[in-house]
Amino acid sequence: MTPDAERKMQFLYTLRSRGVTDKRVLTAMEKIDRADFIQGFFTERAYEDMPLPITCGQTISQPSVVGLMTQALEVQPRDTVLEIGTGSGYQAAILSHLARRVYTVDRHKRLVQGARAIFDRLDLANITAFTADGSFGLPDQAPFDRIIVTAAAEDPPGPLLAQLRVGGVMVLPVGQSDAVQYLIRVRRAEDGLHYDELCAVRFVPLVEGLGRDT
Repeated sequence: MTPDAERKMQFLYTLRSRGVTDKRVLTAMEKIDRADFIQGFFTERAYEDMPLPITCGQTISQPSVVGLMTQALEVQPRDTVLEIGTGSGYQAAILSHLARRVYTVDRHKRLVQGARAIFDRLDLANITAFTADGSFGLPDQAPFDRIIVTAAAEDPPGPLLAQLRVGGVMVLPVGQSDAVQYLIRVRRAEDGLHYDELCAVRFVPLVEGLGRDT
């Protein structure tokens, strides 16, 4: 077994041991190489289960958290998914193997441009990336079957809840950035919204407006 193959096998073992058990999610995470989304010195640590810094003061989330969020989202093959917080593009790339269509939004133009370049290189044609204020979602493309937010808000943003289809699911971290945050899942049913608290997490805060590089 090559060192690369061994590292990938260990990577998948770590995901399973931390609760990522959905076979479709694991297959998608096996197909998408995290090293493609990390630059410089940190590429050597791509298969470690830890967050790593990327440009614009942001991070690429640790793989087990990405896996748990993706699993909680329960993406179906015909779903249209909205991601708030493109970052490196890693999460959107995984979602592209699970959904019919992925829309991803980030306030930093530089991050969106970098992610688009990777999507093109990997031939992930079902992802559309926008530079925009993610706290308002993408009303022109709504409603969405699934919404995932990769930055923490004190409460689920109203505009995003409004863009979630009946029968839809939203997964996001909630809490103040300097305090304990919890990953929650919101289901929209005919009779309203239903909330599940999943686990403690730590994410960068969801910030309104566009980044300085825009």
